[in-house]
Amino acid sequence: MKETPALDNTVIAATGFRIDTRQEPIIFLRTDSPVSRSEGFAAMSRVNAEAKGRSIIATLVYVGEELLQPGEAGLSNAARRLLGVENGEQIRLSHPDPVDSLAHVRAKIYGNALSAVQLREIISDIVAGRYMDVQLAAFITACADDRLNTDEIVHLTEAMVAAGKQLSWPPGRIVDKHSVGGLPGNRTTPIIVSIVAANGLSMPKTSSRAITSPSGTADTMETLAPVALDLNTMREVVEREGGCIAWGGSVSLSPADDILIRVERALDVDSEGQLIASILSKKIAAGSTDVVIDMPVGPTAKVRTAEGAAHLSALIEHVSTTLGLNVTVQLSDGRQPVGHGIGPALEARDVLAVLQSEPGAPADLRQRSVRLAGALLETAGAATKGTGEACAAQTIDDGRAWRKFQAICEAQGGMREPPHAAYRYDVFADRDGIVETVDNRIIARIAKLAGAPADKAAGVALKSRIGDRVARGDVLMTIHADSPGELEYALAFERTQPQVIELSDPA
Repeated sequence: MKETPALDNTVIAATGFRIDTRQEPIIFLRTDSPVSRSEGFAAMSRVNAEAKGRSIIATLVYVGEELLQPGEAGLSNAARRLLGVENGEQIRLSHPDPVDSLAHVRAKIYGNALSAVQLREIISDIVAGRYMDVQLAAFITACADDRLNTDEIVHLTEAMVAAGKQLSWPPGRIVDKHSVGGLPGNRTTPIIVSIVAANGLSMPKTSSRAITSPSGTADTMETLAPVALDLNTMREVVEREGGCIAWGGSVSLSPADDILIRVERALDVDSEGQLIASILSKKIAAGSTDVVIDMPVGPTAKVRTAEGAAHLSALIEHVSTTLGLNVTVQLSDGRQPVGHGIGPALEARDVLAVLQSEPGAPADLRQRSVRLAGALLETAGAATKGTGEACAAQTIDDGRAWRKFQAICEAQGGMREPPHAAYRYDVFADRDGIVETVDNRIIARIAKLAGAPADKAAGVALKSRIGDRVARGDVLMTIHADSPGELEYALAFERTQPQVIELSDPA
């Protein structure tokens, strides 16, 4: 008698749920799914999903029967993208293999140092999506504070580089810059790239989007030109114009970094070892030879004390020297935001104002950009020692930086005008005084509640800075939003934060 073929209950049809789970791939099944019965899956299980020769590890979530047809699996945006499937195509679900590198994480939890091989195995599994968020959190926590020694930081950096793509360039100096962060509005990158490229240096700059801040460099630049460049386009832009400002996520340099940062921010945990590995891995992967790091120091910046800055600087320089990267760390004033605008479009207009030498352009943004660009020019030999800042300033003043920025934008897909917010609200001083402090974190929170960075035009425009004398009724800041609801969210929070801009009594 001819046998009836056995049904394969592990195969199921994909359908898109259009749910944004950031980088986390999620698969949704009905509670009565035969796949769950045959495989013994439970809610929040990690499952292996295969389709069209691709394989990912995803988290399983159960939904009510009304949301899916029998024999269907819903895919989050990330799962759909990683598997490359369309509606109706089949996927196969199974239990994933055990993640052996978790034994190394447990060893670190108990205080053991990790070898280069162990860290490479951990990072490889993280990039492959084999770690649940709780396991990522365990690794991050085990490495937090000073629990990574210098050898481990070196090995972690090397592992993060090896797990992603790496760029190579013709022989010569490839320059880059990075800011340690914690300072809203610190959008020096587009200005610096324009200055150094106009002086004949190569600067293939990859930048991040915001995770918990009102804007990342990629968000700001995207209001002016496309930033989602693939590797070939990025290379063409740099070969043609000497520099680019691209979104790092589109070229997959050090992909472990974005995964770790996402969980780090959710935990509100800062790890100096992972911070250093994050910075240096991206620079090495981008093919950089010379890097200047801006380290803002202030009570509400990421680095809060001079002692902490000195310790972190020494560690960065030691690790970078070990890895063959020439890094210079510059300390800067981190007591208040940089420029006038906080939010993608507002920051973009500050960048344009500086590059075009407009009256009223933010002097602090220009000064910081000139100082960092000058350091790169000297480091890479495009200016003699002691003349870099003057050379950088002249490049802005004579229009070369502006012309180069326009050319880079055109090469990346065309320059565009930053949008304007539909709603604005002025916040006034309630008495006479002198601006004594500006809280970076509260200002950033107000800008985010107003809609930044998702709403490109949203954010905060600062009208006063530390040391300014203001009178009762003067505008301290203007909140920009694209909807009345988001404007009210921001205002409701601002009204509970009288310390956001503190005034001292006038002399």
